[in-house]
Amino acid sequence: MHLHSTLHCMMLSRTRCGISVALYLLVFARVVLAIGQETCVSFKASESNFPIVSKGKATPILLSPDEWPGVQRTAFDLASDIEQVTGIKPSLHNVSTVEQSFSSFGSNVVIVGTLGKSSLIDEVVNRTKLDVSFIHGKWEAFMTKQVADPLPGIKTAYVMIGSDKRGTIYALYDHSEQFGVSPWYWWADVPTTKHSELFVESSGCSHGTPTVKYRAILLNDEQPALQNWAFEKFTNGKGAPLTNSPFNHFFYTKIFELMLRLKANHIWPAIWSSAFAIDDSLNQPMADYYGIVMGTTHEEPMMRSTPVEWDLFGVGPWDYQVNSKNIYNYWVEGIERSKNYENIITMGMRGAGDLPLPAGEGIPLLQKAVSDQRGILMNVFNITDVTTIPQVWTLYKEVEGYYEEGLQVPEDITLLWSDDNWGNVRRYPIPSERNRTGGAGIYYHVDYVGDPRDYKWITSSQIEKTFEQLSAAVAREARRIWVLNVGDLKPYEMHTEFFLTYAYDAERWTPTNIGSFVTAWAQREFDLDASDAAEVAAIIHNITRHNARRKPELLNSTVYSLTNYREAENVLAELQSTSASSTRLYNKMPAEAKPAFFQLVHHPVQATLTITNMWIAAGINNLRASQGRNSANDYATKVEQLFDQDYDLEIEYHSLLNGKWDHMMDQTHVMYYYWQEPEMNALPYVTKVNAKKQARHGPMRIIPEGTAGAWPGDNMFNCAAGYGCPDPTLTIDPYVTTGNRYVDVALGGPKGFSFTTTANVSWVKITPGKGSLSPSNPEQRVFLSVDWDKVTGVEAALIIFNSSAPTQPSEWRSTLPSTYPSPTEAVTLTLIANHTVVPDDFKGFVEGDGTVSIEAAHAARNTTVQGITWIEIPGLGRTHSGVTPWPRGGDELNFTAGAGPSIEYDFYLFNTVAQGGNVTITTLVSPSLNGLGDDRPLGLALQIDDGEAQTKYFVPPATPGDLPDGWDGTDGWVANSIIEVPMVFPVQPGAHTLKVWMIEPAVVVQKIVIDTGGVLPSYLGPPESMRV
Repeated sequence: MHLHSTLHCMMLSRTRCGISVALYLLVFARVVLAIGQETCVSFKASESNFPIVSKGKATPILLSPDEWPGVQRTAFDLASDIEQVTGIKPSLHNVSTVEQSFSSFGSNVVIVGTLGKSSLIDEVVNRTKLDVSFIHGKWEAFMTKQVADPLPGIKTAYVMIGSDKRGTIYALYDHSEQFGVSPWYWWADVPTTKHSELFVESSGCSHGTPTVKYRAILLNDEQPALQNWAFEKFTNGKGAPLTNSPFNHFFYTKIFELMLRLKANHIWPAIWSSAFAIDDSLNQPMADYYGIVMGTTHEEPMMRSTPVEWDLFGVGPWDYQVNSKNIYNYWVEGIERSKNYENIITMGMRGAGDLPLPAGEGIPLLQKAVSDQRGILMNVFNITDVTTIPQVWTLYKEVEGYYEEGLQVPEDITLLWSDDNWGNVRRYPIPSERNRTGGAGIYYHVDYVGDPRDYKWITSSQIEKTFEQLSAAVAREARRIWVLNVGDLKPYEMHTEFFLTYAYDAERWTPTNIGSFVTAWAQREFDLDASDAAEVAAIIHNITRHNARRKPELLNSTVYSLTNYREAENVLAELQSTSASSTRLYNKMPAEAKPAFFQLVHHPVQATLTITNMWIAAGINNLRASQGRNSANDYATKVEQLFDQDYDLEIEYHSLLNGKWDHMMDQTHVMYYYWQEPEMNALPYVTKVNAKKQARHGPMRIIPEGTAGAWPGDNMFNCAAGYGCPDPTLTIDPYVTTGNRYVDVALGGPKGFSFTTTANVSWVKITPGKGSLSPSNPEQRVFLSVDWDKVTGVEAALIIFNSSAPTQPSEWRSTLPSTYPSPTEAVTLTLIANHTVVPDDFKGFVEGDGTVSIEAAHAARNTTVQGITWIEIPGLGRTHSGVTPWPRGGDELNFTAGAGPSIEYDFYLFNTVAQGGNVTITTLVSPSLNGLGDDRPLGLALQIDDGEAQTKYFVPPATPGDLPDGWDGTDGWVANSIIEVPMVFPVQPGAHTLKVWMIEPAVVVQKIVIDTGGVLPSYLGPPESMRV
C-alpha cells in the first residue's frame, strides 16, 4: 500500500489531522489566491464583512503621525495595491488623537498602526477595550478586526494592528496578497488579479510570532547575471566610486519591498565586488527605513564587507595573529557606522578571500578575536551587557571543525549551522545545545560556486528536499536565524518564497501538504483553475526533480544510460511531456500573464529539456558512430541545433518586456572543465561517420537492446575479446517491466536496403516484421514480445534479420579467403524466454530481468514504536518519493536492529546471484549528513524474513569541518544526489519479506534494489518491478 495522506492522518492526532485537512481546503480555495495563511478577504458583500472598496468608493486609511516611517511607507503600498486591484485608490491620512471628531472621513475607516507606537491605535484600543493580548509583547505578530465606535464620529473601523513595526507591515502586505497582488508583481511581472469589490471579514486575520525569528536571503555569486542586469537597470553606466558596484539604494529598495512582502526581515547583501555600506550612503538608512535587519556573511565580521573594504581601507595583512591592531580599528569603524540601525553582528573571522585561517591559528585566534569584538560592541554601544546585541557565528566549513574541537562560543551568540552547500545540513543542535540563550539557525543554499561543480543557472533544488532538511531544523530548535543563499535571486523565485514561507509559519506545512504550496502558488501567480494549477504543480515537480537528481551543470553525454532500461529515452520522454504541458498552458495564457509564466515555469522547462536533450543526443551520436550507424550524423546536427536553441532561449528571456530582464540569463552552463564556470558555453563533443562509404561488414547494422555493441563485425562491446564474437543474445521474462525487447536495425553506408525479420517459433511476435532503410530513413526499431501461453519453462528462439542489401557479386566474393570481412546479408539473434510463474496466493513485488526494484513508499506494512513511524514525503528524491521516520527532534531516539519502527516489503525471487544463494540489496538513501554529530552516524538495518538483521552506518566520520569520504567528486553523493547502501544476504528463491528497521532518525530511503544477478549499470537504477 502507499504511505499516503490517509495513513499519515492515522499517525497523527485527530486534531492535527483536522488542521491539515482544513489547511488543504483553505489553500485550494478559489476565491482568495494566497499561500499558507488565514484568509479574511472576500469579493462579495455580506453581513459579516467590512468594505474596503464597494460601489465605486474606497474606505479611507488612517494612520498616526508618530507611526514608524516603514509602516507609513507600506500603507502607501497598500493603497496602491488596492488601486491595482480595483482601479480605485483609497485616501491616506495622518491624523492626531487630539482631533475632536473624525466624521469628515465618513462612517467607515481603516485604521493602521503599531501597538505601543501609534497613539491612534492606542486610543482605539483604550476606547473599544479591544483585546490585544494575542499580540501584546510578541515578535512580528499582528491582528485585524472590525470594531465599533473606535473614534469620535466614526461608526466602525477595520483596525490593522502589529505588535511591532514589522508585525504591522506584514499585516498590510498579507492583505495585499489576499486582495490579488503577488509579492512578485515587479520581480516576476505577475499580473494583478482584478476585482471591482473588496471586503474583509469582520473577524479579521491574525498571525502570531513567526517560527524563525530572523528570515534572511543572501545575494551571492552575482556575476555575471545579477550584476550585469543591475548595471543596466540601476546605474547610468557607472557603479559606485570605490567598488564600481551597481547595487545602490534604487536596487536594494526593490529587494527590501519584495522581502517584506515575502515575510522576510533580514538580509546579507551582495558581497563580491560590492560593499553595502559604502557603495551607496543610502543603503543602510533605507534598509532601516523599510524595516530590514542588516547583516553580513560568514566571512564579513563586524558589519564590514570583507574582503572588499579591507582591500580598500585595510592596512597590512588580514591576519589577526600579526595585524590585530589594524584589524581591530577596522572593526570599530564598522560598528560605529552601523550602530544606529537594526543589525545582527557577524562574529569571528575567516581567512582572506573566504578561505580558512592559516594553519595552527584557528581556535585560540578566533577566541581572542571574538573577545575583542565583544569588547568593541560594549565600547561603541556604551553598555556592559553585550548579550542585548544580536550576534551570530556561522559554523561554515573549517569553523564548524573548530567548534567540534572545543572552540568556546559565548552562550548568547547564535550558532548558525550550515549545509554542505548542496542542501544537506551538516549538523543540527543536539539536545545539550538546545537551551543556549542565543539559539541556533541554518545557512542554506539553492545556488553555489565551488566543488564539485558550480550550480547557478536555473532552478535545481526540490522544495520537498528543503522541507525535509528544514523540518528537522524546526524539530531540533534551530529557529533563531535562517539564511538562504539565493544567488542572483532569479530564477529561484518560487523556492525562495517556499523557504521564507516555511520559516514564517512552519506549523502550517506537513509532509502531506507541501505539494499544495506549488498548486496555491500557481493559482495565485496565474489565476488558474484547480486543474491547470495542478498541472503547473506537476510541471514544477518534474523539472525540479530532474534538475535536483543531477544539476544541469553536471550533465554529460553518458549520465543517463543509453543502453539499459531505456533510461535516457524515458528521461527525455518525461521532459518532452512536461514541455508539452507547459507549452499548452503558455499558449492559453492571456498576454499580460505570459511574461510571468515564461520566467517562472516555461523557460525553466524549455531550458532543461534543451540542455538534457543536447547531452543525450551527444551521447547517442558518439555511441552510434562507434556502431557504424549513419544516424550518428543526424545526432551531431541535432546537438548543434540544440546548442543554438539554448542561446535562443537566453535571448528570448532577455527580450521580455522590452529587455527588462536583460543579462539575467548570462550565466554560462555548458561544458564545464572543472568545478568553476566555463568562460564560454561550448558545444559538447560530437563526431561524424563517413556516410558516403559503406560500413566494413555491410550496410545492415544490428543493435540489440542492452548493449553498446553492434553486429555484424567486431566491437569491443560484442564480447569480452572484442573480436570473433558470437551472434547476439537477448533474454526476456514475463516480469520485464517494458513487456518486450527491441532490436535496432540501422543503415551503415550510402545505399539503403530492405530487411525482413523472422523467427523459428510461433511464440515470438515481431513488430514490424519488415522494413526499408535509406539515407533519409536510416533507422528502424523492431520489438520482440512473447506469447507466454505458448512458453513452458525456458525456451529459445532464433530471430533472423535478412537484408536485401546489394553486395559484391557472389562469384567475386567466393574467390576471397574465408577470413575476409565481406558484407553480411543476415544476422541471427537468440531470444531466450524464461516463463517464470508466481504462486496465485502471493502479493508483492516480483523479480524480473534479474532484479526486484521497489520504490520505498510502496510498502506492505508499517509499524510504530514509541510514537515514531515511517512516513512518506511525496515527491522527494530522484524517482518517486522518500520515506523517513517521523516525527523528529525531541529525545532523538535511536534503536538497535529489530527494536525500532520498521517498514516491510514482500517480494518473490526466482534466482540468486549466479545461483549461489546470495542477493545484494542496495538501499538508495538521500545524501543527508550526520546531523546529530559523527557519534550518531546515519544508519539503518535490513532483515529478510526472520533471518539475522544487518546494520549499516553509511555516512563515515569526517575530519572536523570537512565532509565525509564519498561526498565529493563528479560521481560522489551530492553529484549523484544519492547514497547507495549495499548489503549481501543469503536467500533462496521463493516468497520473502524485507524489513527496513529504523536505527537513527532522519534517514530518508528512496528506493530498494534487490540484485539477483541481473542489475545493469544506470543512473537511476532499474525501474520499479511489477507488483501482483
